This record gives sequence, C-alpha cells and structure tokens, in this order.
Amino acid sequence: MYRIAMEKLLNWKESKRRKPLIIEGARQVGKTWLMKEFGKSAYRDTVYINFDSNSRMSELFASDLDIDRLIMGLELYAGRKIDSDNTLLIFDEVQQVPRALASLKYFYENAPQYHIVCAGSLLGIALHEGTSFPVGKVDFLKLYPLSFKEFLMATEKERFAELLDRRDFDMIASFKQTYIDALKQYYFVGGMPEVVQSFAENKDFNEARYIQKRILAAYEQDFSKHAPNEIVPKIRMLWNSIPSQLAKENKKFIYGLLREGARAKEYETAIMWLSDCGLVYKVGRVSRAGMPLKAYEDLKAFKLFMVDVGLLGCMTGLRQRTLLDGNDLFTEFKGALTEQYVCQQLKTIEDMGIYYYTNDRGSCEVDFVVDTGEQIVPVEVKAEVNLKAKSLKTYQEKFSPEVSVRTSMADFKKEAWLVNLPLYGIEQIARLTEDGKSE
Repeated sequence: MYRIAMEKLLNWKESKRRKPLIIEGARQVGKTWLMKEFGKSAYRDTVYINFDSNSRMSELFASDLDIDRLIMGLELYAGRKIDSDNTLLIFDEVQQVPRALASLKYFYENAPQYHIVCAGSLLGIALHEGTSFPVGKVDFLKLYPLSFKEFLMATEKERFAELLDRRDFDMIASFKQTYIDALKQYYFVGGMPEVVQSFAENKDFNEARYIQKRILAAYEQDFSKHAPNEIVPKIRMLWNSIPSQLAKENKKFIYGLLREGARAKEYETAIMWLSDCGLVYKVGRVSRAGMPLKAYEDLKAFKLFMVDVGLLGCMTGLRQRTLLDGNDLFTEFKGALTEQYVCQQLKTIEDMGIYYYTNDRGSCEVDFVVDTGEQIVPVEVKAEVNLKAKSLKTYQEKFSPEVSVRTSMADFKKEAWLVNLPLYGIEQIARLTEDGKSE
C-alpha cells in the first residue's frame, strides 16, 4: 500500500540534520506498518522494539541513559549487532516507557549516527501531559488515514491519481464519472488502512463496515483503559455526539446537544484528550482574514470533525445503497459527510492552518478558511453541483482574497475571483494557490 509519508521518511533518512523521529497519529492509521515497511525498503536491518508491557525495556531505560550502555542492551535484546549506518531502530508504543522518550535527547546529542523512529497510539497524550521529552531534539511526522489520492492508488487507479497531480482538468473532466464513483466509495470505506486494504482486495462493503465497527469498539475500549476515570463518560458523550453535531446546518459545536445546561468548562479536558489522541480534529472559528489566521482565532467557537469519513458513516449506520444510489433521505447528512471529507483531505496537507469563518452576526459562514503560509484562501463546500455561494461572495467583497475556492461535484473552472475545484481534486488546493497555475 502506497503512503505519501514514505517519501518524507526517505528524505528524513538522507537529511544531514536528522534527529530521532516521532510519528504521531491516531490508533490504527498505520504507524507500525509504515515504520516496518520503511525499515524493510530503506535499510539492511531493522530492530523493532515494542515497549508495551515490556519489563526488560523498562529496566534497561530505568537507570542511566548512557548511549553505549543502551545500545549494548538493545543488541542483547535483539540478538544481533546494531550497525548505526544500516540499521533502523524502531521504538513502538514508546509512551509506555517515558525514559525511552527522554533518551532521544542523548541519542541526538551524543550519537546522532543512529537512525531512530518512534510511535505510539497514545503518544499525543503522553507528550501533552508533560512526559519529559526532548523539545528541539526530535523531528515529528503526523500520520493520518489514507487520503483520497492514496485511496485511488490502493484501489489500482494510480493513473487517475497521477492525472490529478498533473492538474490536467480537461482530461480529468472526461473521466469524471470514475472519480465520482471512487469518491463515493471513499466516503463509505474511508481511509483507515486495514479497511482500505480489505476493500481493495475484496470490494466487499459489508466487510469494510465490519472492520470499521471493530476499530470503533477498540477506540471505545481505549477511553476506559487510558483516560482518567472522571472524564470517560464525557469523552463517550462527546464522541457519540459528533455525527449529530455535524448534521446540523450550522456545524459549530454546541455543548447543549450533549445534555441540557452543559458547559464548556466541564468538557474541555475530554475534547483535549480526544484531540491529543488524534481521534478528532478541532477546527476553530476566525472572525477576520488576517495573516497569520491563528492570531484571529475565537477560542470559544469551533467545529469538531472525526479522524475518518468512513468511521463517521459507520457511526451513523449509513448504508452502502443510500450513499451509492443518492437516496433522498440522505440529503441532509450529505453535507456533513462532504465537509468531513474536505477537512480530512486538508489535514493531510503539510503546514496548512485550517479554520472556518463567520461574521459577528452569524449571517455569513465560510466552511473553511485555510492559511497556506503565503495567503489566506476561503473554501466553500458543496455536496453536489449546487453552485450558489452567497457567503463566499460576501467574504470576497469584504476581504478581497487573491483566490476563493468553491469545491463541489462540478468540473474545474477558473472565473474572475473564483476557482471551482472538484471535490475529488481538493488535495490540489495548496498547489493551485501556490503557483497560480490552473491548467
């Protein structure tokens, strides 16, 4: 299975300023597979160590963190010599032994020749809770579910993914039905690697749903197992409310939907926990369009999206026929699914700040406003080909962005101030705005 992150790992390997690498991401997005695959394809040898319930490793890292001593211990554990130039050291579930995280500082300072990648499904929480970890001494890589482009490649549509990269929108329009069909499949299957792999091999939607249910059940178990007892019920409430929050016309998160009289203060920790786990994406509101957007964030208003569009559909019990046949009953939720999809694709674009805009009266809302580092781009999301974009026009008149994007099932088209970008090409947004090309 092709993952774009593999290219980033290869660049990391060749970098002269390489530091130990921490891969962050939700459980089951493929961190372990990626590290092992990277070891297999880019190194002569891989030493894989899982720190979960590993008493020998806990003991090794418990005393002093002298690198020669640690390497000897790792060699004894692995049963072979570690060649710093040709061996990849993988520390998995590294948050289970906080001293192993702390050791990365000494590897970087005293033995930068070793190639070390680490991951852990609850690493975000460990880092947030102030586990002694070496600020400035490690590199980070965020891993998300497969993007739509990766999904195309996994389902033997590599040439269609290539065509999107080339941005040959005339040719893309000729094959748009293929893209639309694949996009509907992606809405259902989502991007969790195990689900995509099963679907790519068997084309069985029922099997995909079964695996998604298993993943959701594992997440629920994580809540009870790893979160502080007092916030577990709140995490559950929050998690289960996301589909109904997104189904509203105004998708701003409303605490009152959790229970009557619910207050932000009671649920802040639960949101932070889910966010640190990588299970939810919190998209904040901005009140104006200045650079950088973060400076204009309204910390009290936000939307919550899930880690994966397929899991969102699974939680709502969305049936394959409803989605693929465009059932009328589905109309209201289609907007939620489409916005979830767009958010998920935007998240995979490096160094892009993602927000949404409403004016103070709430009469104008733009679904997403992204900060590419070069410019601010408003993005209006349409589930079908309905091309009315009143809010986008109001935003354009007020802030005059260089480019505004409306994404829908309609073909690519560049107008005076507006780019119509097909939903299946949303990953191209950064490049469209980067170089002004739109061929």
